[in-house]
Amino acid sequence: MEVKARAPGKIILSGEHAVVHGSTAVAASIDLHTQVSLTIPTGDSESKDGILKLHLKDMGLAFSWSLKRIQEVVPGLDVPFPLQPQSCLSESVKAIVALTEEQNVPEVNVGLATGICAFIWLYTSIHGYKPATAVITSNLPLGSGLGSSAAYCVSLSAALLASSNAVSFDLSSHGWLPFGGNELELVNKWAFEGEKIIHGKPSGIDNTVSTFGNMIMFKSGKLDLIRSTMPLKMLITNTKVGRNTKALVAGVSERTTRHPDAMSAVFAAIDSISNELSTIIASPASSGDLSITEKEGKLEELMEMNQGLLQCMGVSHSSIETVLRTTLKYKLVSKLTGAGGGGCVLTLLPALLSETIINKVVAELESCGFQCLIAGIGGKGVEVCFHNFS
Repeated sequence: MEVKARAPGKIILSGEHAVVHGSTAVAASIDLHTQVSLTIPTGDSESKDGILKLHLKDMGLAFSWSLKRIQEVVPGLDVPFPLQPQSCLSESVKAIVALTEEQNVPEVNVGLATGICAFIWLYTSIHGYKPATAVITSNLPLGSGLGSSAAYCVSLSAALLASSNAVSFDLSSHGWLPFGGNELELVNKWAFEGEKIIHGKPSGIDNTVSTFGNMIMFKSGKLDLIRSTMPLKMLITNTKVGRNTKALVAGVSERTTRHPDAMSAVFAAIDSISNELSTIIASPASSGDLSITEKEGKLEELMEMNQGLLQCMGVSHSSIETVLRTTLKYKLVSKLTGAGGGGCVLTLLPALLSETIINKVVAELESCGFQCLIAGIGGKGVEVCFHNFS
């Protein structure tokens, strides 16, 4: 049996950094995905003499473990618990880390160790000690603020649950299939457990967007789904400049301590921008290009204001400013997304914008050494499909 699952990445449309200080933020899924292909052999799949394999195809890396060795390190999972998402205790994390280190992960890819640990925990918790092969592919750049780790955990959790007895699908249907509401909640909870292994204390926003798709408005720990009524397309420019998220967040906090009144006004303005942006996106769709153009114009103004306020916080970067100047030459509006200090920049591509202009912008940005991706915004969440199922 082969089960495939794909989960989208995410962007922050507005409110990054300010959300830490009580403002509203808006996140959205993008139609760039991480995909997991899980193959479980037929026959005596309960045999502990088998092998569990993980293939990170885009990186050319493959890992394998004997089920006997996994059972030694993570005992007590003869009866897995797919319907009861549980955290990996610190003792188990340490044991799985040691198991991962046996694989001699290349030093340049040492950051992958936590992702491999998440795979082992999610797999054994949901399937126990069964042989299988998981192949991971993705068109999401790693470590760029586009939710690549969350998409990995969501797609992995979805494939594991879909191939277990925990959820059911109409197998007479073909192609990509959505999960039901309660099943999405289950996928999201397991993905969050994987994210905790990778990040320690994640907010849960990335995996929620990747699971449910569309857009999410969040404030002070409360998440609300937004249904977009207008097509949105973004040029996502990856500056390839690494950033230290913790240092950037700390820098904003320090600036807030030094200038409490001014920064309070900045956060209040961003809160208003996020609320107005979500209202525009969720407002009933109107017919005709003019109404769409008017809505796009308002979104551009809000993005421009948000970027200016992010600059006030001190989280921009010379690479980000290069993208802003380049896109402005073509009368396009851009803003950073995520932590800033490098990472990715969003540029709204209006519906009536010609392909010729888009190609010129992309060519100029790529000549600066940046990576350009074009993605639809606010689309579907996680999906699965089945092959050779019997």
